[in-house]
Amino acid sequence: MKSPSRFIFFLLVLGTATPWCGPAIALTAGILFSLIMGNPWPKSTAVWSKKLLQLSVVGLGFGVGIVDVWHAGREAVLYTPVSIGVTVAVGLLLGKMLRTPTKASALISFGTAICGGSAIAAMAPVIEASDEDIAISLATVFSLNAVALFIFPPLGHLFVLTERQFGLWSALAIHDTSSVVGAASAYGSVALSNGTTVKLARAVWIAPAALLTSRFTKTQTKVGIPLFIVGFIAASAVRSFLPSLSHIWQILSIVARQSLVVTLFLVGNGLTREVLQKVGIRPLAQGVILWIVVSAAVLIAVSGGMIH
Repeated sequence: MKSPSRFIFFLLVLGTATPWCGPAIALTAGILFSLIMGNPWPKSTAVWSKKLLQLSVVGLGFGVGIVDVWHAGREAVLYTPVSIGVTVAVGLLLGKMLRTPTKASALISFGTAICGGSAIAAMAPVIEASDEDIAISLATVFSLNAVALFIFPPLGHLFVLTERQFGLWSALAIHDTSSVVGAASAYGSVALSNGTTVKLARAVWIAPAALLTSRFTKTQTKVGIPLFIVGFIAASAVRSFLPSLSHIWQILSIVARQSLVVTLFLVGNGLTREVLQKVGIRPLAQGVILWIVVSAAVLIAVSGGMIH
């Protein structure tokens, strides 16, 4: 059974690398393959999905001007700390009401507030979360990420959001960078550049949030700014300072967008039966309710011009 599954896995990877495959198809293929045939290399795909995501995000920088990055990042600084604080507070309150395990509740809240799995991974050692707490929170956030990739683009069209508005909404309401990029790329190039930039600006807050939490928990965990964010800014700067090579930057940007599609296939393979079994009713309820509250609030603020 292993040989056929490995062969099909490679065929699907090659298929998602072609321009005819989009984000939703890649994620669906990954999930279905994992649930039906089983991922033959679960640990390897988990590692490579993170590496490929980071490289892809850096590559996307070649498609965005540094001025656009500056404007989006500057505006995000104004409302990001407030939205993170409110989201975490609401999440912890929901966790208490639903009696979700304390540390799992905290990880779900931080994951929803900042940057999904990256925030959970950074915050887990700070609050000394157990492997079970980490698994529960990651499974909850991952499941909602998969849902977001499918429902956000249609909802964006339903509420007649512009590409800029959709990029902002997806960056603030979807957990992980991979799903933000996947949903935004399905909506349009402007949505992609705006959503990616705002999401990365938000991801920078993982470090100060973890450091602030460590002051209260009195742990000595070191947290830094993810290097792929620095790489994205550097790629954007190179593109802006060397406009004569625009054809090369365009090619690199296109390659990066398609490599993100491959990434989503690998991410989909992470949704195994074991992962689904770890998602308990209380953590899932907390994650879903918090996500709906955040998504609705951000949608109202974005469509009403309160956040732009």
